[in-house]
Amino acid sequence: MIARIEGKLIQLDTGSALVQVGSVGYEVMLPGYCVSALSDKVGSNIALCTMEYYEGTPAGGNMIPRIVGFLSLEERNFFTKFISVKGMGIRKALRSLSIPIATIAAAIENADDKTLLTLEGVGKRMVQQIIAELKGKLQTFAVGAEPAGPAERFEPFQIEALEVLIAWGEKRSEAMELIQIACERHPSINSAEALVPLVYRLKQGVEV
Repeated sequence: MIARIEGKLIQLDTGSALVQVGSVGYEVMLPGYCVSALSDKVGSNIALCTMEYYEGTPAGGNMIPRIVGFLSLEERNFFTKFISVKGMGIRKALRSLSIPIATIAAAIENADDKTLLTLEGVGKRMVQQIIAELKGKLQTFAVGAEPAGPAERFEPFQIEALEVLIAWGEKRSEAMELIQIACERHPSINSAEALVPLVYRLKQGVEV
């Protein structure tokens, strides 16, 4: 198994990196927080702790080798535990890890469903599953957790509106931003039913 890759970061996309090691370029899949952390490292030498897996089904005879990268061994160990949750595949886990590992681990340990519901592709049922299976097992990963940002302090009605908007095809990051703007302009709003229409009016450029 390839456990570590060190080389020049040639290219960085939304979910992967191209790392040049000698004459070989490795495509490495990355969680969102890693992409953000490496955004200013293109052209520089980097080191990633990695894990390999095969994507596909043996019966189909189309098993594709993939490499997943992390900034540290501790983060790779967290990912191994995270994907052990029933229903949490590798691709889904990579999409969901958009904020620092320590923050996610602390949210799981504190049963903080508000923070976990802001993770992309993670709904209420999956949040319950994550907490049920991992709570009490991630204390070491939660050390140094960052304080929750505005998007991670959403009220229940804001979380509900966010889920509706995502279900209707909106991008999570854009929906979060519009929800925050709408609530700042109308602090009296306290229901998803009132919030969702305002978000759409904002998106369409209608003054609210």
